[in-house]
Amino acid sequence: MIKITLPDNSVREYASGVTGMEIAESISNRLAKEVLSITVNGEVWDLNRPISQNALIRLNTWDDAEGRHAFWHSSAHLMAEAIEAFYPGTKFGIGPSIETGFYYDVDLPNGQQLTEKDLEKLEKKMIELARTKSRFVREDISKDEALTLFTERNDTYKVELITDLADGTITLYKQGQFTDLCRGPHLPDTSYIKAIKLTSIAGAYWRGNEKNKMLTRIYGVTFPKQKLLEEYLTLMEEAKKRDHRKIGKEMELFMFSQEVGQGLPMWLPKGTMLREQLEKFLKQVQKSFGYSQVITPHIGDVKLYKTSGHFQKYGKDSFQVINTPMEGEQFMLKPMNCPHHAEIYKFKPRSYKDLPLRFAEFGTVYRYEQSGELHGLTRVRGFTQDDAHIFCRPDQLKEEFMKVIDIIFIIFKALDFKDYKAQISLRDPNNTEKYIGSDENWNKAEQAIVEACQEKGLQTVTELGEAAFYGPKLDFMIKDALGRNWQLGTIQVDYNLPERFELEYIGADDKRHRPVMIHRAPFGSMERFCAVLIEHTAGKFPLWLTPDQVVVLPISEKYNEYAEKVLNFLNNSDIRAVIDDRNEKIGRKIRDNELKRIPYLLIVGEKEAETGEVSVRRQGEGDKGSLTMEAFADMIKAEVKDQLAFIYS
Repeated sequence: MIKITLPDNSVREYASGVTGMEIAESISNRLAKEVLSITVNGEVWDLNRPISQNALIRLNTWDDAEGRHAFWHSSAHLMAEAIEAFYPGTKFGIGPSIETGFYYDVDLPNGQQLTEKDLEKLEKKMIELARTKSRFVREDISKDEALTLFTERNDTYKVELITDLADGTITLYKQGQFTDLCRGPHLPDTSYIKAIKLTSIAGAYWRGNEKNKMLTRIYGVTFPKQKLLEEYLTLMEEAKKRDHRKIGKEMELFMFSQEVGQGLPMWLPKGTMLREQLEKFLKQVQKSFGYSQVITPHIGDVKLYKTSGHFQKYGKDSFQVINTPMEGEQFMLKPMNCPHHAEIYKFKPRSYKDLPLRFAEFGTVYRYEQSGELHGLTRVRGFTQDDAHIFCRPDQLKEEFMKVIDIIFIIFKALDFKDYKAQISLRDPNNTEKYIGSDENWNKAEQAIVEACQEKGLQTVTELGEAAFYGPKLDFMIKDALGRNWQLGTIQVDYNLPERFELEYIGADDKRHRPVMIHRAPFGSMERFCAVLIEHTAGKFPLWLTPDQVVVLPISEKYNEYAEKVLNFLNNSDIRAVIDDRNEKIGRKIRDNELKRIPYLLIVGEKEAETGEVSVRRQGEGDKGSLTMEAFADMIKAEVKDQLAFIYS
């Protein structure tokens, strides 16, 4: 008999070899129908895999990420089987589950190409195959056997993957007529998959390398109920309406130009105003927490990034090294701001009394993202981080870390991000060569994060292997208005860069000591943050933040002069206002400016010009009556004041 510990710490005894499905059946019939995978001692397994020793388990349903992962991973295999049925001889790359759904990279025989029309026939075939209730069967084989199998199938991509694997046992999964190289886990059988939608086709270089062949990537999503698919499709329609690229164009916030270069956004006047308001807000918050602003160059000597380790980490993902006319002199577009801030710390000797030092910068960095991975503002090649680095004594670390958490909470409150989770990202204990620094420093850094979160009463999840290469971190995952998860806000503890840069301070004992470094970026990057904010709010920003708070709409050209008078009054009252004096009907002007998400529309005509008033219209609420210019300005200021007071309350 073995002991199985459930999430509520209750313990049950089962015969050795019991499966996750048998455990679920012993608890309730309903659970047995809903369970999709099982987590055994932190590792996610198939439900029919035997458990032979004492274990801590969790049964995963659709409500759990681990359950959905198994569901969508299995769906990728089902799609591959459907593809192979129509296109025998297809070579398969990788087919993982993703945050929502799955994809598979395929190389169709004889240069054939899929179109959007082909997706429907693949969907029907997948439904047909799902109804056969084919079991997902796991099989352990040797590396040599795996190489022989996939070589015989002429599946060169799988052969390459197997060649890179360590010697030992490799697992295959079979369902129906399809066999794949895979670690799993998978569903018990295909019948769990009830509703299917293949969403798009894209190109993807094999293994993400532009020098390799371009494969066809097919995206899809599946559900255990048709109703869930219908809800998802409705959500996707709303997501299209909220797409930051669409809204950004309508509101004239940002643009891209092929002549300037892919992945290099340019901010238009209104978008620049939005960014400036965000920067102004964060600078005010940071000032109250004792930060000092600094400015560093966009480039640095290659030696700087070799010292920090960023060259080794990001070199292959960076733009080419810049060679100057001086022989042997090389520069890089900076991939991160932290090495520059470390050099600022070294500007002069530091005492324990000087610490903590908090250097903040809206610093632009550059990474060479592949063209196929660029996406609006969320994936770009040049982006500005709201970066700051805190240099403190070890005894100050926990307090400083908790203060950064406070700043992040202020930002979330200001921008109405109410649904979030905090993730402690630690290094992978089984793959420590990916990280720099000693075990001692890593242990101290990880312990500091855990203790700080405990003292703040923060509910957290822990993920192994998600740490930065120089230290562990706390990441905040927010859920937007459409229920999508985004990583916003990160805090990292770093004992390693102070060692690499030989940073020191003189302690109270008159001896030299190393400071601890905290990296933090509450927004993450201005580009990505603005993209998330646009889609979260559908472009309807809070009044304190929106680029244009008011638009003045004269009914006809006769009232342009009065409209200009209103505009000047508002601008002199520190209210961000514009005028729409086009020779268009007032209905057209209202529609056009509501599309630009301007909160207040002031309509002025003969009556308003005579009385010195404005007719007020609120975005999405309609007419609000007439007010004097002074009364309207007071109303706007009061609304902004109330919003900001709520943020800091």
